[in-house]
Amino acid sequence: MSSFTPFKDKMEQAGVSEAAIKSFERNYAILCEGSSTDISEDSIEPVEKLPELAEISRDGEEFDPVLLAQTVVIKLNGGLGTSMGLQKAKSLLEVKEGATFLDIIVDQISYLRESTGAQVKFLLMNSFSTSEDTLEHLSQYAERGLAAKDEVELHQNQIPKIHAESLEPVVFPENPSLEWCPPGHGDLYPAIAGSGWLERLLADGVKYAFVSNSDNLGAVLDPGILRYFAESGKPFLMEATRRTEADKKGGHLAIRKSDQQMLLREVAQCPEGDIAEFQNVEKHQYFNTNSLWINLESLKAELESQGGVLPLPVIINKKTVDPRNKGSQAVYQLETAMGAAIECFKGADAICVPRSRFAPVKTTADLFALRSDAYETTEDGRIALLAERGGKPPVVSLSDEYKLVDSLEGLGVPSLKGADKLSLSGPVRFADAVEILGSVSIKNESEETSWVANGRYQDEEVVL
Repeated sequence: MSSFTPFKDKMEQAGVSEAAIKSFERNYAILCEGSSTDISEDSIEPVEKLPELAEISRDGEEFDPVLLAQTVVIKLNGGLGTSMGLQKAKSLLEVKEGATFLDIIVDQISYLRESTGAQVKFLLMNSFSTSEDTLEHLSQYAERGLAAKDEVELHQNQIPKIHAESLEPVVFPENPSLEWCPPGHGDLYPAIAGSGWLERLLADGVKYAFVSNSDNLGAVLDPGILRYFAESGKPFLMEATRRTEADKKGGHLAIRKSDQQMLLREVAQCPEGDIAEFQNVEKHQYFNTNSLWINLESLKAELESQGGVLPLPVIINKKTVDPRNKGSQAVYQLETAMGAAIECFKGADAICVPRSRFAPVKTTADLFALRSDAYETTEDGRIALLAERGGKPPVVSLSDEYKLVDSLEGLGVPSLKGADKLSLSGPVRFADAVEILGSVSIKNESEETSWVANGRYQDEEVVL
């Protein structure tokens, strides 16, 4: 195996924490060993049934202020949204009526504090790319106690890219910043330990962490889940939901046959020959919403028993050092997923939550749907799928000219309350009163922009 010393020296010089260095060292050793990181279909069995949120909740249940005071809400906020043409934190993207993701999250935390009297703690896991923009935006909320860097920021680590041939730290003098990459959201564990936040939270009497993505506005603290998690004594709880065709590429839950341990399988860990089974949403029914509940005392104990490193499955990505230049040096980037920690805790579990708790934005099509009337703003600050849709979001498909956020400006948003699927191709604009019902395809094959006239469109193909 190549020496780890050059990596350690480079990371120490950059001020990377010991916890992050140890985690990277473990993952680097796995890369050097050359063993497969795949999870084959014949090594697992599907999860047949999970407890439903409705089964563990109580009618009219309200928050227990004592439990709330023992809880921290952590939002993953490291993404730039570059795939949508953004050069700033994706959480600063406008979602509804002048409000960004971050504004809505702040309102959610403020609502909790004001409605219960409990000063629930709040952290944003920012990356090197999102920290400055995010903290600047938060400065307007100083009076709410949600602006001070040392009170709200958990900083994500950065790790070296690895030369694909020599397995040494890559050197790229043209742009040294490209010698580094994010380690995936599995970095939550070394980040919270290495930053001192784990000890600090425990010292403040905080026992429970609720972690979710900043682009998932349906993920808010829930009184029933919090009570259930606290009473259960479980070390780790994942929120999962039913897979639909729109989710078939997302990681799913499974049971490892060898020891009956629940695990998470991502598509990057699936052998090519098993992709069809991976995407079988009837067989593998549950996928990870990336909303997790973690007992911080259990996390500390597990880290101590494992020498400071959670043994998360490693995802090995082969890329180029300059992602915009496919001819540049081939490198390995090592990532871990925070949900994969479900296999690191004995007694870890999952529950099935309704689709209203899962409304992420990964593409402009997701944003287009979220801005529509198929989603509503709830009293507690969530952007949630309408209850009448029975947990099924409208599936929106946009052609390539709508890949960037700017392309949505002036497009208009039709009513999608009754839509199953909307496919849009070519330059179009929606009039103010367009209603989509069922499955509708709208095409404009010319280069001139055409308007979709006011009216109701149902189960049809519209050629403009």
